Amino acid sequence: MSKQNKNKNVSKNNSENIEKEVKEEIKADVNETKLEEVKTEEAEVETTESKTQETKKEKDSKEENEKADPEKKSAIREIMEWILCLVVAFTLAITIKYFLFTPTLVKQSSMYPTIFDGERVFVNRLVRTFKLELNRGDIVTLEAPMYLEGNGQVIAHYDEHTGLDWLVYNVMEFGKISYIKRIIGLPGDTVKLENGEVYINGELLDESDYLIDGVETYISNGYYDSQMPSEFVVPEGYVFAMGDNRSHSRDCRELGCIPLEKIEGRVVGRIWPLNKFGSITKSDMTIDEVNEYNKKANSGGI
Repeated sequence: MSKQNKNKNVSKNNSENIEKEVKEEIKADVNETKLEEVKTEEAEVETTESKTQETKKEKDSKEENEKADPEKKSAIREIMEWILCLVVAFTLAITIKYFLFTPTLVKQSSMYPTIFDGERVFVNRLVRTFKLELNRGDIVTLEAPMYLEGNGQVIAHYDEHTGLDWLVYNVMEFGKISYIKRIIGLPGDTVKLENGEVYINGELLDESDYLIDGVETYISNGYYDSQMPSEFVVPEGYVFAMGDNRSHSRDCRELGCIPLEKIEGRVVGRIWPLNKFGSITKSDMTIDEVNEYNKKANSGGI
């Protein structure tokens, strides 16, 4: 073979080798590019999946929050409704008790044997609300006046309550003490207690409708010594009241006449015990039984 042909063959082989190398490089570049594209696609897929998961989590969290939020609001609303109901109920109860009527537990023996200690009575407070007229013989509840030893005055004395203190004391009745008595003298009446009897405007008062036989009334009794005169005039705007248990009752004979605005209400009936439910009438006990009770009680029985 000639030298020229050899050179041609060598040149051809070199060309083929170069072409082969170029193709391989191109192929490698293509493979590398594809690999990068695949990696990029995989990264994009992972990013998309990650974003999708994050979006799903956010959506789930949002749904949970949206679901929990109404429940939370509903619970708060329910609590507020209960508080409102309690406030309304309390206000309504206080309003009814102060302005209209109320049951009252008697913790005194001053009205014995007409009303026993521990019995419950029904008090009509419209008397105070509308300043209705009171009658002689009415059983009433009244705000307890101050006890002033050696008072000697015809009118009772009271502490002054103003503002919030007035509301708490008079309306809510926190710390308030009340007495239950029977009205004997009306405004302007001349009352005289003499020889165990009561005289109104110079005439003997008939108390047989409510007092048992043998009860005597004195300006002072075994429980206290009154400083009031045995005869006096009930001031205008005041009433004179005593308990039916005259020998064991701290009342106007010791404390003075009661202002009308301190009368809390008229007792209209007994609600407990059930066997005595209804109107309050004269007791059928004897004076000896009452005296024996007073000896055992020995409490003065306001």
